[in-house]
Amino acid sequence: MGGFAGKVVVVTGAGSGIGRALALALAERGARVAIADWFEDGLRETEALLRELGADPVVGVADVADRASVSAFADQVVERFGVVHQVYNNAGIAGGGPTIAETGYEAFEQVLAVNLWGVINGTKEFLPHLIASGDGHVVNVSSLNGFMAQPRLGPYITSKFAVRGFTEALRTEMLAARLPVAVTVVHPGGVRTGIARSAYGPQREPISAEHLQRVQVYERRLFRTSADDAARTILRGVERRKGRVLIAQARAIDRLVRLLPEWYPRVVVSWGRRMFGEW
Repeated sequence: MGGFAGKVVVVTGAGSGIGRALALALAERGARVAIADWFEDGLRETEALLRELGADPVVGVADVADRASVSAFADQVVERFGVVHQVYNNAGIAGGGPTIAETGYEAFEQVLAVNLWGVINGTKEFLPHLIASGDGHVVNVSSLNGFMAQPRLGPYITSKFAVRGFTEALRTEMLAARLPVAVTVVHPGGVRTGIARSAYGPQREPISAEHLQRVQVYERRLFRTSADDAARTILRGVERRKGRVLIAQARAIDRLVRLLPEWYPRVVVSWGRRMFGEW
């Protein structure tokens, strides 16, 4: 049980970043890969890279926020392979800049639709197939901001805390029912991807100049782990059936939050003032 060779694996948000790195790493390990993204250009680039590795992927242009779109993709995968062993619910957008008081309801709705409902849709549409496989695994990507809050990322942080809770609840249910599905929540921190610049998805308003300046500081000083390294860390965790995978700075921040649950927000704000001058 476990491992990747011959397994049917699904990766959302596979058009770039960690999703692309996961798809390629899984194919290199002998998995049969199905990929989805709403950015078709990036998705086709990932498909071409997979074919260079000798893979023959299922490719779905899918919006994870749209339940019907995810359901159709799941049908496409099952029709092709007949089984699904692993699903990596990785698709996500950032959404940050204004304070919660300044952020409109639409921004919350857009970020929650992708980051939370995308995970819920991907989990629920594939879960029956994972159970039926006899060796299933759900991997949901949260964030460092799934256990640590900071200013001006309200929608994103809300979604990623919720992903953590949803995933841990699912894990308890699989254990309680003794079902053959492992469940892992992933908390990346400091990974070099384009998510911080993704605003609220395709055809949305661009991020503000002020927020872009903050993103550039993050990219220059903190985003040091490559997507390939992040993918390798995730897959090691999956092989070991770990319930929780921490990447890069997430390890140290997790210790800080556990040690100072009441006081860590003050530490975060103080650190931010040193980094940016003012939040």
